[in-house]
Amino acid sequence: MAALKYWIWLAEKRGVRRQTKLALTQRFETPEELYYAETDEVLLTEGITREEAAALEDKDLRRAEEILEVCERQDYRILTIADAAYPRRLRNIFDPPILLYCRGRLPLVDEEAAIAVVGTRSYTPYGALCAGKLGGQLAAGGAVIVTGLAHGIDSLAARAALRNGGRVLGVLGCGLDVVYPRGNEELYEDVAAAGALITEYAPGTLPLSGNFPVRNRVLSGLSVAVLVVEAPERSGALITANTALEQGREVFAVPGPIDAPGSVGCNRLLRDGAGLVSDGWDLLREYEERFPGKLRREAARREVPETPGYQRREQQREERRRETRKLPPRLDPQGAELTDDQIILLRTLTEEPMLVDDLVEASGIPVRRVLSALTMLEIDGYVSQAPGKRYARTVTLSE
Repeated sequence: MAALKYWIWLAEKRGVRRQTKLALTQRFETPEELYYAETDEVLLTEGITREEAAALEDKDLRRAEEILEVCERQDYRILTIADAAYPRRLRNIFDPPILLYCRGRLPLVDEEAAIAVVGTRSYTPYGALCAGKLGGQLAAGGAVIVTGLAHGIDSLAARAALRNGGRVLGVLGCGLDVVYPRGNEELYEDVAAAGALITEYAPGTLPLSGNFPVRNRVLSGLSVAVLVVEAPERSGALITANTALEQGREVFAVPGPIDAPGSVGCNRLLRDGAGLVSDGWDLLREYEERFPGKLRREAARREVPETPGYQRREQQREERRRETRKLPPRLDPQGAELTDDQIILLRTLTEEPMLVDDLVEASGIPVRRVLSALTMLEIDGYVSQAPGKRYARTVTLSE
């Protein structure tokens, strides 16, 4: 365990790019060897800058030792890119994390048909139906479901998989000890019990907006394919699909009505060559030869019933969400590491949904920047999107 503190020291080092950290692990036999190396030797690393080499001169290990202590106390497993148990599929992407924190039992991902199921947070009844059906069918058919555990399609598919005795791998954009989004405590526990939660972010790391696009490469990197269930024209799920294509993964999508805003993204993916999925076997049959004896045709096609107990638990969760909405949490904009545009929009928004055009006029911010800021605020859970591209604030500001 002592050697792990040097891995954590490198992984947490600010001012050093991810690609440089990876190159350092390839040049030096261990991060401990790097820790004691002279700067001139460090500068021989391919692609490193003098500024990055200077950052590595800081040898303070206190932060790394604190993180290691938390992991030992919470029974979190740490996997380095040099470990045999580190998923080979993930190791082979362009910029894999040099370190993973795990809670639960990580499946042997390289030997499984791991399918990332993603989609919009602002789902329609049709999207909810498809997420529940396909999440359950894929799990029953033998797939490992990979998910970001966001509200909406991600969580619906994960719950359906768990309901059918499936294994779920939750890839987080925060520390293992931080539940995000709010209200997913029970889902976190269920996933850790039936599979694993993993993240490249150390315990205590908050779910900052910039973490999620970075996290998406891990989500798709662990998978053989990505299934987009429902996605509007601008959706984080489409970012994951594009990342998957760059990594050489297959992309599948669920078709939707041609006049439905929530299906624009999926329909465009299908137009551009994504595989069409209407049941679990539409996807899994593509991997039957690659994973012989592991995938079950009939199970991946049958209808997936919801148990009464599960329905009751969902009703209870929805009641808690309503109570949360009645008493919105407080947020200090200056202490939340928000951009100026995000702060202005939060001050402009109310608890009543507003149109984007009205926000542009009231804030004086160009529409492109408004849309970008709203996307990040929605990811953080500070705003919600209502039908008709209207946005409302979900927090009370404390100035």
